[in-house]
Amino acid sequence: MIDQQMPLRGGAARLPVRPRTGRFLVLAAVFVCAACGLVYELELVALASYLIGDSVTQASVVLSVMVFAMGIGSLLAKRLRCRAAVGFGMIEAALALIGGSSALVLYASFAWLGDSQYALVGFSLAIGVLIGAEIPLLMTLIQRVDRQDAGGAVADLFAADYVGALVGGLAFPFLLLPMLGQLTGALFTGAVNAAAGGALVLWVFRRDLSPRSRWLLVLANVSVIAVLATATALVDDFERAARRAVYGDQVRVAVQTGVQEVVVTGTGRDSLGLYLDGRLRVSARDEYRYHEALVHPAMNGPRARVLILGGGDGLAAREVLRYGDVRTVTVVELDPAVTRLARTDPALSELNGHALRDPRLTVVGADAFPWLRADHGRYDVVVSDLPDPGITASTKLYSAEFYGLIAEALAPDGRLVVHAGPLGARAQTFWTVEASVRAGGLATRPYRVTGRYAGLAASPDRGGGERRDREDWGFLLAAAGRAPQAALAAGGPEPRSLRGRELREGALAAAEARLPGLLPSTLIHPRYWEDA
Repeated sequence: MIDQQMPLRGGAARLPVRPRTGRFLVLAAVFVCAACGLVYELELVALASYLIGDSVTQASVVLSVMVFAMGIGSLLAKRLRCRAAVGFGMIEAALALIGGSSALVLYASFAWLGDSQYALVGFSLAIGVLIGAEIPLLMTLIQRVDRQDAGGAVADLFAADYVGALVGGLAFPFLLLPMLGQLTGALFTGAVNAAAGGALVLWVFRRDLSPRSRWLLVLANVSVIAVLATATALVDDFERAARRAVYGDQVRVAVQTGVQEVVVTGTGRDSLGLYLDGRLRVSARDEYRYHEALVHPAMNGPRARVLILGGGDGLAAREVLRYGDVRTVTVVELDPAVTRLARTDPALSELNGHALRDPRLTVVGADAFPWLRADHGRYDVVVSDLPDPGITASTKLYSAEFYGLIAEALAPDGRLVVHAGPLGARAQTFWTVEASVRAGGLATRPYRVTGRYAGLAASPDRGGGERRDREDWGFLLAAAGRAPQAALAAGGPEPRSLRGRELREGALAAAEARLPGLLPSTLIHPRYWEDA
């Protein structure tokens, strides 16, 4: 509670500006600091979602820890009210340094230590404490500038704070991310934060500072801005070093698209690796095992019109186009940069057999869910080659509603095949996908294929680890009415490694491993939190 009888020690006369001007400058500082604070929060959530996965969990961790820490910061700020000007200046310098460098340190901990969860919680706590200390000190400063009742001061401060948060929240996705990227955007925000806080104290409240305090604040703010500027100049070198630590020394392509980060490693076709948002999507060592098991069982039957959801790398299309009676193939890929890379990168285009140049194939750049809601005709085969369901943004693409849309898009004898994750390592996720497909109106035939390299994930699975139970892929073959058999098409092209006996054994093994009683995942009740 603000003590309205607090002595103002000389009142507004000691300030170098008029009371109205001083009040405006304090509120402007509140506006800037609020915008910067929200950018720090969003930066942590966005980077943690990319590095760790499951944006719902990461957002919950960041916001809950930060709000709790803000309460602690507000209590601690009571001790600084007697020296509000110098206290606010030092807090803003510390906040600028910690918030501005948070993305850099978080990425470094992921790249070199392999884990960024503890760094995420630590930064959320530190930033929250510093943000929480701002408002009590600013309340003292605004009353120092202009005598005003506590209710009016609170209303003014909160109005400036909320408007600043709005601007910061909009600036992050629409300006900072596309123009500067995550690392440089955070560093720039820290520099703005330090400049705003330092300017307010060193100009408006300079007469409240002792010579020692004044020089301390100048040194602190200049040092913080210098550190952030130096880090900005070196950020490209840092990113290259971090990528080498994460992906190895053979990074050929590294681009941040409007959807995700795309990294290609390897010197040629046989050593190629394709990473999407840090997850190994394609490894030339074993991708053929995954794509043959995904595509060929679904091609056992009518196959004139084929729809591939995802699969922008062109590898599923490569297997589909091996069938001469396929007339049209439609690939619906969210990120056009991936399909462009699959068409133009020498190693990747060679690996996919130049499938994206086949005249029978059409690429559509769209989100698969809304695209399916429009009527595009009926398809004999639908191949769902989508990102892992544990990634929050992909959860809707493994929902019962999504499979209901696919069921409506299937021809009377059409089949759907879904990659549902590794059956051995993530059984609950696999069988939740299966329950969701059934809830969409389709009968399912689960099967698994073993033989993937440990620690590799040439599929939508997230890579990592050397666990032996991760050496399988799990699939669901589905159709309206009766469940299709997991078998190869008679007279079709012979796969490089997949055999009919292996499919039958894989279907039997999957049936024996069934987890009964699992509920389907829906849009309003997603259930893919295991291993998220």
